[in-house]
Amino acid sequence: MPNKGNLFLIPSVIAANTQDVVVPPQVRMRLPEIRHFLAEDVRTARRYLGSMKIYETIEALSFSVLDKDTHEADLPELFEPALQGDNLGVLSESGCPGIADPGAIAVRFAHQNGIKVIPLVGPSSIVLSLMASGLNGQHFAFHGYLPIQRADSAKAIREFEKQSRQKNQTQIFIETPYRNDTIFSNLLKNLMPETQLCLALDVTGENEFIMTKPVKDWRQEPIELPKRPAVFLFLG
Repeated sequence: MPNKGNLFLIPSVIAANTQDVVVPPQVRMRLPEIRHFLAEDVRTARRYLGSMKIYETIEALSFSVLDKDTHEADLPELFEPALQGDNLGVLSESGCPGIADPGAIAVRFAHQNGIKVIPLVGPSSIVLSLMASGLNGQHFAFHGYLPIQRADSAKAIREFEKQSRQKNQTQIFIETPYRNDTIFSNLLKNLMPETQLCLALDVTGENEFIMTKPVKDWRQEPIELPKRPAVFLFLG
């Protein structure tokens, strides 16, 4: 049996055209070691690696899809390069693999099969938003997406606020850009007036906006949110 390759977790930008600002030199140094990639969207991955201007040609690289529809039964085939001794990279669509994306299933397979996992430093909108929020960074919970139905969303918001007050725990959510106004409206409607609410928009981008204030203050100055990536945080 050949020695196994490594699994590299490769961060991607979280705002357009920010490679020179948020991609550390370590990532650029390690990428030439990797010729095989797993990605949520192959087209986006190819464009991202091409923009780094590291490889002579992107055509020499191989890409396979690893997304929310990938099953554990698919992993042995996807990991064939690593099992044969070549390095394999997981590319997140945005931010860091394994955090709010399907990368964790690949990492779990690597651990189960004796493949070394190497995480590379990069931007995470969740972590950066928490850093900039002024809310409790010692005790927090990330919940992904709130329910789509308004009644279910309201119920979840009230339950998470209850947990936040009981545990002094920051609650963190993300949302697809076209639903920003809906989730923000639900938060303002269902949270207590004194709860601290942080809105983080387009983190690391040219239109970055991060603001924390009590819900009662947000209600006095309603705003229409742009359709850009957003992170919502609150602390009761």
